[in-house]
Amino acid sequence: MRTAVFANGDRMPLLGLGTWKSQPGQVGEAVREAIRLGYRHIDCARVYGNEAEIGAAIAAAIAAGEVTRDALWITSKLWCHAHGRENVAPALQASLSDLGLDWLDLYLIHWPVPIRPGVAFPTSAADLLPPGQVPLASTWEGMEAAVEAGLTRHIGLSNFSATKIEPLLHHARIRPEVNQIERHPLLQQPQLVSDCNAAGIHVTAYSPLGSPDRPAFLQDPDAPVLLQNPVIGAIAATHGCTPAQVLIAWHLQSGISTIPKSVSSARLRENLAAADLDLSADDLARIAALDQHLRFVDGSFWVLDGGPWTLQTLWDEP
Repeated sequence: MRTAVFANGDRMPLLGLGTWKSQPGQVGEAVREAIRLGYRHIDCARVYGNEAEIGAAIAAAIAAGEVTRDALWITSKLWCHAHGRENVAPALQASLSDLGLDWLDLYLIHWPVPIRPGVAFPTSAADLLPPGQVPLASTWEGMEAAVEAGLTRHIGLSNFSATKIEPLLHHARIRPEVNQIERHPLLQQPQLVSDCNAAGIHVTAYSPLGSPDRPAFLQDPDAPVLLQNPVIGAIAATHGCTPAQVLIAWHLQSGISTIPKSVSSARLRENLAAADLDLSADDLARIAALDQHLRFVDGSFWVLDGGPWTLQTLWDEP
């Protein structure tokens, strides 16, 4: 399994298991099966609401001798109502408690959007805090303190533009090591990937298959279905594999980690096998031509009447 190597020598497997949208009663067995098959990278988040079941699955796998804690790479994320230096450690400790772990391998700021404490998801502008009220620099100080307290080995970001990363690089005592972003052939983000690489920040791709099971409020009936893209389908036919395997291999060949979600044993096995697929230069060129700058998770749920965010200020795009 290819890995991303961090400054201290730690290695993160490039292919992981995503757990967003994995339902209660399914996610635990999916994690357990993934570990049996050889997955060692599990991507979690407090807001997904399933960390306790994931933790029980990890504990069962360790107790059964299927894996050791040190062999696993476990990521979680700070939700938006816990921004601010003093709120990071309690939020991280809550994830650790649910996951049944003493420490995380990686902890990310989930979105650069602070919301009122106690609010799970904003329903009005009053639930959104002005960014200047809880500066990202303050939240980052809490992330650094979590590393120093031994709660997590690495820290990073998610859904951050280069414009939002740059001030943190000047402020940080511990630099962000990962930026987890939506990335797939219809949203390739080459400039952001280049900027992150130049800053020594590894990129992880979420929704690599186009998130066809994304929640209803993110669904657009006119949106393309990435897994049905004819170019991806033709490449898959050439290699005798599935479109999903082409999409996963495309990331891995670029040195970008990716976290496709599945609760199906067959799909878990299929996704893992994508690591052995070798796309040709012609395949890569055809995929590069597919970019439409299309977000499936566009962040419009942060844009509320009278609130501080627009899509332009969220993504720092013209």
